[in-house]
Amino acid sequence: MLPPMTVYECPECRIQSPVSALTWCCPKCRGPWDLAFTSAPVPLSSLGSRVNSLWRYAEALPPLPYGPEVSLGEGRTPLVRLATSATASDTGSNTGSVAAKLDFLMPTLSFKDRGAVMLAAHARALAPRTVLADSSGNAGTAIAAYGARAGLDCVVYVPEGTSPKKLEQIRAHGARVVEVPGDREATARAAREAAGEPGVFYASHVYNPYFLHGTKTYVYELWEELGGRLPETIVVPVGNGTLLLGAALAVEELYGHGLIGTRPALVAVQAEAVSPLAEAFHAGAEDLREPAAARPTLAEGIAIPAPPRARQILRAVRATGGTFLTVTEEQIRSAQRDLARRGLFVEATGVACWAAVSAAPPRPGLTVVPLCGAGAKTGLAP
Repeated sequence: MLPPMTVYECPECRIQSPVSALTWCCPKCRGPWDLAFTSAPVPLSSLGSRVNSLWRYAEALPPLPYGPEVSLGEGRTPLVRLATSATASDTGSNTGSVAAKLDFLMPTLSFKDRGAVMLAAHARALAPRTVLADSSGNAGTAIAAYGARAGLDCVVYVPEGTSPKKLEQIRAHGARVVEVPGDREATARAAREAAGEPGVFYASHVYNPYFLHGTKTYVYELWEELGGRLPETIVVPVGNGTLLLGAALAVEELYGHGLIGTRPALVAVQAEAVSPLAEAFHAGAEDLREPAAARPTLAEGIAIPAPPRARQILRAVRATGGTFLTVTEEQIRSAQRDLARRGLFVEATGVACWAAVSAAPPRPGLTVVPLCGAGAKTGLAP
């Protein structure tokens, strides 16, 4: 049932593996897989009559036999303009304006649903004994929900101290939770060790590229919403880089198919407390020099000291003329309260981009920021 021409490929070693295998990383360098898949152009004029979910962009998605059965109607989230202050009026002009895409209005209340539905559809075709994921909360919740939808047994590894509301949500979907002592990196190591057991499908939002082909629909939706163009700047929060790399995939596909004339700048945002990619970018490095210290931050979802796809992330930002920005803890607190006063209650990680854009000089044209997770998951930052 799996398409024979779609294979995993290591971006560094060029080693390939069939997507029907449960091998979750390159056997030589232990790095994450890419997907050797070529998309077809999405016809903008025909989208009005299509299903109201990310599956409307079928030409851009790798073939998955169980996509419709696993879908929860994810995608198609609103794009709303943000005024420059909580009391200012918005003229609707594209000149120096900012819009927010409300990806916290997904079935599990975070953008991770875009990738989780792809992993669940793929896993259902493989019929593993267990689906395993590791997460600081949102990705695990999404895998648990879509795993339940697909009828799969799921276990989710999380760091100790994960938000009780997120743990409750994961368990509510029937997944087993393993709380790992230590930080997010310790959790990832424990999950990767367990992923090597027979019959386990590692539904990693970092290592499995199907996830990235789900997150790229974020940009396809912007393209459709804006009538066949993209904003001048797309700002995304970056920890492991799954949204940024999905966005980069979509930009290259749209440009390669002649559906956009120019590429937008990709601007990446990290918490100042844990910002290894920002430091590497501004030092002119092609990869991380060393992992960052695992310091506490309100933006726990992007506090990744050593992202496995660091080289790809840095390359993608540079290729579009983008940059990296960092935000302080106080800027995150202020941004969360500012958005709440505008009617948008977003978790602390999800407000990082708004915090960065609010503090940085205005960029020309339209800038879009994602609001990635609902504030109901964690509450207001102290």
